[in-house]
Amino acid sequence: MGGEPARIVTGTGNTLTQRFAATRALTEALAAPLSEADATIQSMEDASPAKWHLAHTTWFWETFLLRDHLPGYRLWNDDWPFLFNSYYEAEGARIARVRRGMLSRPTVSEIVEWRRAVTDAMAQLIDDPALTPLIELGVAHEQQHQELLLTDVKHALFQNPLGPPMWERGAAVSTSSAAGDVGWHSFPGGIAMIGHDGRGFAFDNEGPRHRVLIEPFALADRLVTNGEWQAFIADGGYRNAALWLSDGWAWVNAEGIDAPLYWQGDQHFTHCGWQDRDPAAPVTHISYYEADAYATWAGLRLPTEFEWEAIARGQHTGAELAHDPAAGNQLDRAAPLLPRGGTDLFGDCWQFTRSGYLPYPRFAPVTGAVGEYNGKFMSGQVVLRGASCATVRGHSRASYRNFFYPHQRWQFTGLRLAKDI
Repeated sequence: MGGEPARIVTGTGNTLTQRFAATRALTEALAAPLSEADATIQSMEDASPAKWHLAHTTWFWETFLLRDHLPGYRLWNDDWPFLFNSYYEAEGARIARVRRGMLSRPTVSEIVEWRRAVTDAMAQLIDDPALTPLIELGVAHEQQHQELLLTDVKHALFQNPLGPPMWERGAAVSTSSAAGDVGWHSFPGGIAMIGHDGRGFAFDNEGPRHRVLIEPFALADRLVTNGEWQAFIADGGYRNAALWLSDGWAWVNAEGIDAPLYWQGDQHFTHCGWQDRDPAAPVTHISYYEADAYATWAGLRLPTEFEWEAIARGQHTGAELAHDPAAGNQLDRAAPLLPRGGTDLFGDCWQFTRSGYLPYPRFAPVTGAVGEYNGKFMSGQVVLRGASCATVRGHSRASYRNFFYPHQRWQFTGLRLAKDI
């Protein structure tokens, strides 16, 4: 696509106008290294083409803001909502998800032209305070798709036997130092307040705020590393049924799983092609089944999402937000990325919890089509907390609930261990 990488504007002091503009620019910068073919292919049903992400995020702004709130606005193309609606039943028929990779037209350049027209038109709405909550949702929605674009492209390029890089092969992407001994954040037990506190933006699934009784436990101060995972493999971790949940053991055997996704020998596939794997860096691209099996092998367990949030908020110390959700290894610009390691609670990898993705007490989805955003997916998935190296800095927070099915692992997913005390 061409063009220079764009740095995003982060921090709570930035205006909504700045964050909107920076978000739109970053999406295009992330897609800039891709060829037309790179941006069009779809490697599996869980993933979408980069071109589709460019278009879907534009469809969101055009549909829920410009069409519904800008008098006299006309759709850029009347046929495109069918192509770029994702799962909103209230918005009508749409192309099957598995068929998104068949969209050779419109071209990337046509979509970019549409993107820029929609971005320009949004200038007429961006300062309307009545629309601020919906615009905040649109920014957060596009940031989610920036992470998906990166992980979907990585999976697509991995299918090529040549291992083509998205960014220059050999670019430095891992600067981890040797992982030290695991330390622990201890929680003495008691009632914790869980959920968004109403300050700033949040998705509807982060509330309502409610009380949870937590027994005494401790949470590791760092993520499990590649080297530690290699020891799990060497000890027969993928061959010992006693370590696995029944569904996980069936999945391992049916799919022939014997290592994290993208591992091959001492290397792993990255956005810069095949590279030597850093044993001190956090392990990533694992499923919930694998995370749970490793925790069992280690004699420990995964935390609940409530335990994780209690530590993130500093409720064990009496200091709110003891851990900065904007700290750690997160996405600042369109550039190579990989987990690096460290003791930040946020960043590097999304962290599996042992909690099912379910509604909080008194939860009710918002009205209208945007009410389909989260609530209807509260079945059969598990919650992950934190942020990854592909998460836009400033996107996550202590109450943020990511969620995936137990077998999925193409995202930057890792684990942080917990124990009872």
